[in-house]
Amino acid sequence: MTSDVALLGIRHHGPGSARAVAAALEAWHPDAVLIEGPPEADGIVRLAAEKDLVPPVALLAHAVDDPAKAAFWPYAEFSPEWVAIRYGVERELPVRFIDLPAGYGFGPADAEDSVDSEEPAEAVEPAEPVVEPVADPLALLAEAAGHDDPERWWEDVVEHRAPGADALAPFAAVAEAMAALRAEGLGESRRDRLREAYMRQQIRAARRAGHGRIAVVCGAFHVPALAAMPTVAHDRALLAELPRKVRTDITWVPWTHRRLSQATGYGAGVQSPGWYHHLFTTEGDPVPRWLTRAAELLRAEDHPVSSAHVIEAVRLARTLAVLRGRPLAGLTETLDAVRAVLCEGSDVALELVRDRLVVGDALGEVPDAAPAVPLQRDLVRLQRALRLKPEAAPKDLDLDLRKDTDAARSRLLHRLQLLGVDWGVPARSSVNSTGTFRESWRLCWQPEFAVRIAEAAQWGTTVEDAATGKAVGTARAAVELAELTGLVETCLLAGLAGALPAVMRVLADCAALDTDVAHLAGALPALVRALRYGDVRGTDHGALGEVAAGLADRICVGLPPACVGLDAEGAAAMRGRLDEVHGAIGLLGSATRPGPGDPTAPGESAAAEGLADRWAAALRSLARREPTGGPATGAPGLLRGRAVRLLLDDGRLDSEEAGRRLRLVLSVANTPVDAAGWIEGFLTGGGALLLHDPRLLALLDEWLTGVPGEVFTDVLPLLRRTFAGLEAGVRSTVGSRVAAGPLGEAPVARASGGALDRARADAAVPVVALLLGVRPRIPRQAAGRDT
Repeated sequence: MTSDVALLGIRHHGPGSARAVAAALEAWHPDAVLIEGPPEADGIVRLAAEKDLVPPVALLAHAVDDPAKAAFWPYAEFSPEWVAIRYGVERELPVRFIDLPAGYGFGPADAEDSVDSEEPAEAVEPAEPVVEPVADPLALLAEAAGHDDPERWWEDVVEHRAPGADALAPFAAVAEAMAALRAEGLGESRRDRLREAYMRQQIRAARRAGHGRIAVVCGAFHVPALAAMPTVAHDRALLAELPRKVRTDITWVPWTHRRLSQATGYGAGVQSPGWYHHLFTTEGDPVPRWLTRAAELLRAEDHPVSSAHVIEAVRLARTLAVLRGRPLAGLTETLDAVRAVLCEGSDVALELVRDRLVVGDALGEVPDAAPAVPLQRDLVRLQRALRLKPEAAPKDLDLDLRKDTDAARSRLLHRLQLLGVDWGVPARSSVNSTGTFRESWRLCWQPEFAVRIAEAAQWGTTVEDAATGKAVGTARAAVELAELTGLVETCLLAGLAGALPAVMRVLADCAALDTDVAHLAGALPALVRALRYGDVRGTDHGALGEVAAGLADRICVGLPPACVGLDAEGAAAMRGRLDEVHGAIGLLGSATRPGPGDPTAPGESAAAEGLADRWAAALRSLARREPTGGPATGAPGLLRGRAVRLLLDDGRLDSEEAGRRLRLVLSVANTPVDAAGWIEGFLTGGGALLLHDPRLLALLDEWLTGVPGEVFTDVLPLLRRTFAGLEAGVRSTVGSRVAAGPLGEAPVARASGGALDRARADAAVPVVALLLGVRPRIPRQAAGRDT
């Protein structure tokens, strides 16, 4: 400390440090407040006086020409820097940030020149500077004090203690400890030396401006270097090593407690922000009130917790603190009491308390006056108009696309996904419906979305314009056909009519040049889904139908030869595409088939039927491609069996023919491995046909019992995988029938002469009528006689 400068060394995001800073500022009465942070924020620091700026918040700085290069400086209500900011702006004192400008960290990623910011700044794409190994000062001090846990030691000596009569005494003690560490050369790095030289220059500038009492709030490790004050020439020589400064924009953005709890990425490494917030905002003993909140949370989740539980938990937490030699029950003791008393030893209930109270879902707020790119302002406008409030806690949202508001919400979420802002991700609907007019989303706002919005601003000033520009740019850069068809689907879902023509032109050109059947098969399903969505969303899909029909025709021609000679991995991948294309062609026929009142219906209906016939012919051709001269000469059994099953399900093959094909493939002429693959393809998707046609089950059983022992171990994994995919009831019934005896017997014959038992038939009429929603009409019968 000097006569005109109070160096308040703190730990970022510490409630004890925050209380100590508040007490020191009240006692020191500075006429200027200097804070470790990016100087670019000096112009917006006054927004902290706005009631709409509610922590947790963060300063977001990004390079003007490359918004992906960005860094955050997060602040919570219990952050010492935030306390200092509020103190200065509320008293209209000069408040300045004195760390290295953020623009120095956004330059070229040169290992020797890049200088990024230390905590609490969190870089989105930080450079990787070459620095000396840095020891943790807190760990060294804790070790010297005989403690093996630096976090626990710091809480005992700082965070859990209230300020004393001398408000500056704690900072003097911390400064002395840090000076002892730095005298040994522990923990220093080139980056620290550059930052400290810049901070000293700013302190000198504050003195030259005539400020007589200056309070400096900075990391405790920097205090000895700021107190030493070498010559101006020394600091200028150090700062001459700085790289080129990049033009930077900065603003306030909302932050979350959950992000503060993450030590990497955008977080700040605070393991328990919810607990720290409670310590800072609670007067008196915080333990009883925190345990009361935990009891309320558990009761809301149907856990039986009474007032007696809370009283006993408080006693246990205090007793544990005494036994462990701690001045106050900390988070460890409190959670131990919660687990033992409130949760009755359940770690599941304890995790709920950890998630909701120890970490928490608090989300900050930023006023409209904060600087923002036009795209961000348009997004805020849409969020308000559509009543979609950003929240840190996950929230499920079910949409009915027949409603205007829900349709607009869907378009917004799909457009943001296209821009890389995954505020909403598709989820399983809580409403049982197979229609395309419903969508379900899981919403969860993340702080880093502010960076992605700034980066997406290059595509347009509104969400619609930006999504349109991004779609067109993505289409022009695409190299895979499936990527383009997925983009077309996204454009339809997002309602980007302006982007669709350009994307369709690129798609048509790419589809005409691509000859890989696997690529075509992977692209068709997305196009067909887009056709279905067009009906609900009122979009024109005429061009889509033409491209989809062309892809389908080319797949029908090229599929059988493309399946020849595939290995096991390639056959498995092609089997998935085969199923997708089969479903897509079925939907394509229904999507393009007009209604009966359409004058063009006969021709288009015939075209749809012709496509289905061509696809059936392709499946028949595939099913016949048996390996005659080795595996490379035919299609794998997995694909041939799958083709037979698809034909059987569509009614284009009867069960007798399917049995004949099964008998042939299970003959001694085929290898057991090929036969096992055929069975897997044939039974995938449902094995009930084995129960309805005992002949198929008998053939399978006869073949399986005849497989030689030396080959059985090879086919066993395939068979286990096949039958593991069948329904549990089917597996159980098949096992029962095999254990019951011979399987080749004919099914039970019907009643002779085709006689009908009307009494039994009439008993089922009420149930059938209930299912159909009609009133049953049962003819009167004489007892035991037909009417």
